[in-house]
Amino acid sequence: MDLLAKIRALGEIHSIDFIGVAGIARYQKEIAEIGGNAASGYPRALSIGIALPNSIVDLLGGEHTYENVLLYNTHAYTVVNDRLNAFSSTLASLLQREGHRALPVPAAERIDGGCLCASVSQKMIARLAGFGWIGKSCLLITPEHGPRVRWTTVLTDAPLEENENFLDVRCGDCDRCVAICPAQAFTGRNYVEGEPREARYDARKCEVYLESQKDEVGRAVCGMCLYVCPYGH
Repeated sequence: MDLLAKIRALGEIHSIDFIGVAGIARYQKEIAEIGGNAASGYPRALSIGIALPNSIVDLLGGEHTYENVLLYNTHAYTVVNDRLNAFSSTLASLLQREGHRALPVPAAERIDGGCLCASVSQKMIARLAGFGWIGKSCLLITPEHGPRVRWTTVLTDAPLEENENFLDVRCGDCDRCVAICPAQAFTGRNYVEGEPREARYDARKCEVYLESQKDEVGRAVCGMCLYVCPYGH
């Protein structure tokens, strides 16, 4: 069994929905501008994703009661992120045992309070792995689950076959995520490779709204752009 087959077999045991290989050497500048320099020196990355429970995400379309928000915050955010982190750590150990460098990137953790971004853009890596496109919500949209997927990344120098098939943006004229956003954080522009995130998304507006939710419902939860995307339904 080759290395990628071993990795995917391990993913099946842990109920991982997406595992793919992204070649990132020629995208170092773009990745660094979004997140930082953690990817520097790693020619490729493994993108790892878990689809969120539809039964919980769909609750966001109704009243944001404390019970609904608690379910989403727990089982569509915290628990899934913990599963991703545990699997990426296990995967990094496997790669190291095989003689390769590996750096697991924490899921949903920020390194910069100013730009509100992680050390590596998980969505960018997932796009390069061929799993979807960046939508007007700045989320990674998959054909199967829409944006209802959480992602993590393991950077590596392992000689894995890189994805070469990228999905074109399929949002078209749809602007449901733009219209429903309570923070009015999206400009409605389609993703253009190399264009600054700020052309499409005001992260600070989103952050301010999330903070306001702590006072209203007890937790910083929104997720309306996940809920409304037609690819998620």
